Amino acid sequence: MADQTQMLKGILDGCLLAIIKEGEIYGYELAAKLESYGFTSFSEGTIYPLLLRMQKEKLVAATLRKSTAGPKRKYYSLTEKGEQELVLFQERWNQLSKTVNNVLKKGEM
Repeated sequence: MADQTQMLKGILDGCLLAIIKEGEIYGYELAAKLESYGFTSFSEGTIYPLLLRMQKEKLVAATLRKSTAGPKRKYYSLTEKGEQELVLFQERWNQLSKTVNNVLKKGEM
């Protein structure tokens, strides 16, 4: 599992940006969405430091809103810079996955 976590570390930012692009979302919802897509090795505790860094880099904006249960929640939305970063991530991901798939397919021959 640690190997998978290490591989996913660089990919998680792009996945978070893609999920946030769908609409405002708070940390727990992000963790649940990641899990629904098959990312089972990440928790809210893993996500919040990434969101904080992304906020400092102005990729996401955060807004505190009242919650129906408990304290206020911090909702995240994509900034224009975040949208641009997501496009770059998608381009890099497409190229990387194509390259890795080429190598793996070559090994099957």
